[in-house]
Amino acid sequence: MASGIVFQIFYGLLGSWTAYLIAWLYLEYRSRREKENVNFKGHVIQWFEVLDGLLGPYWKAIGLAFNCTFLLFGSVIQLIACGSNIYYISDHFDKRTWTYIFGACCSLTIFIPSFHNYRVWSFLGLGMTTYTAWYLTIAAVENGQVPDVKHTGAKTLVLYFTGATNILYTFGGHAVTVEIMHAMWKPSKFKLVYLFATMYVWTLTLPSAIAMYWAFGDQLLDHSNAFSLLPKSGARDVAVILMLIHQFITFGFACTPLYFVWEKVLGIHRTANILFRALARIPVVLPIWFLAIIFPFFGPINSAVGALLVTFTVYIIPTLAHMLTYRTTFARENSVEKGPKFMQSWSAIYTFNLFVIVWTLIVGVGLGGWASMTNFIRQIHTFGLFSKCYQCPPHHPVGPPK
Repeated sequence: MASGIVFQIFYGLLGSWTAYLIAWLYLEYRSRREKENVNFKGHVIQWFEVLDGLLGPYWKAIGLAFNCTFLLFGSVIQLIACGSNIYYISDHFDKRTWTYIFGACCSLTIFIPSFHNYRVWSFLGLGMTTYTAWYLTIAAVENGQVPDVKHTGAKTLVLYFTGATNILYTFGGHAVTVEIMHAMWKPSKFKLVYLFATMYVWTLTLPSAIAMYWAFGDQLLDHSNAFSLLPKSGARDVAVILMLIHQFITFGFACTPLYFVWEKVLGIHRTANILFRALARIPVVLPIWFLAIIFPFFGPINSAVGALLVTFTVYIIPTLAHMLTYRTTFARENSVEKGPKFMQSWSAIYTFNLFVIVWTLIVGVGLGGWASMTNFIRQIHTFGLFSKCYQCPPHHPVGPPK
C-alpha cells in the first residue's frame, strides 16, 4: 500500500510537469503563428499541429499516431467501464449487452460540436467523482474488514508493475490538453489549474484506495471493479449512476479530438452545419464500439494502454519535444515561458526532462509493458475475446421448491 501511495503522488507530479510542458509548447506555437497573422477562428489547435509547427512533419506524424491511438483506446476504456458498472445495478443483461446499449448512448457525443460545450458538464463530473470516491471510502469503513482479510499485496512482479502502470495511466490522461486549452479564455492559466486539479484528485483517490484495501485486502487483485465488493444499496446505485454519467462525459472528452482530426481529414472542420459534421463523425465511433466488445478486460486494458501509449503520448514525446524546441540559445531567449519559479535554470529543466524520459522508458514502457501485456494475454486466454461477462459472479439457478 505504501508504494501505491508513493506512485500516486509521484505520477501525479510527473503528469503535472508534462502537462505544463504541453501547455508551454502550445503557447509557443500559438504565439509564433499569431505573429504571422494566422487566424484560428473556427479552427481548434491540436497537439499534432503544435508538433508540426515547432518541429516539422515527422514529429507531426509521430504525435498524430500516438495521440489518436491513445484517445481511441481511452474511449474504448470508458465504454467498457459503462458496461462493467451498470451490471452492478442490474444484472438482467450481461456486461457485453450493456456495452452495446451504452455504445449507442455514447455515440450521441457526435452532436456535441466542441469543448466549449463541455464546460458545465466538467463541473458536474467533478461533483459526480467526488460523491463516488467518498462513497467508496465511507462504505468500505462502514462495511469493515471482511473475514480473514489478507494484505499481502501484489505477490508477483507482473501484478506489481501492472498496478503501477494503472496509476501511470490514471495520472497521464491529459492527451486532450491542447484542445482544452484552446477552449479556455486564458490558456496560460491551464498549468496551474491542472496542478490544483491533480492535488484535488489525490484527496479522492488516496482515501478511497486506502479504505478499500483495508477492508478487502487481496480481493482487489482479482476484482477490477470496486463496486463488485460492496453490498448493493441505494447509495451504491447512486454512485454507479453518477459514474455512468461521468464516463459519458469522459468518453466525449476522449473522442472529440478524434472527431476534429477526422473532420480535418475530410476538410469539413470549419463547417457550421452541426448535423453534417455529426453524420461525418459516425465512422469514428463504430471501431470504438467494436473494440470495447472484443476486449472487455476492464483494468488490464487500462495498464496496457498506460504502458504502450500513455508513456509516449503524455510523458516521453512532450519532454523530448520541449528539449528539441529550445535546443538553441535564440529559442530559449525568446521563449514565451521562462520556466517555473522553482526551476529557472534551463540546465535544471533539461536534466529533469531527461530523468522523465529515462524513468518512463525503463519503468513505464519496459517493466510496465512487460507486466501489462503478460496480464492482458492471460485475460484473453482465461476469458477469451468477446467475453460475455468479464469477472461476473456465477449465477446459481434456483431449483423448484421441494
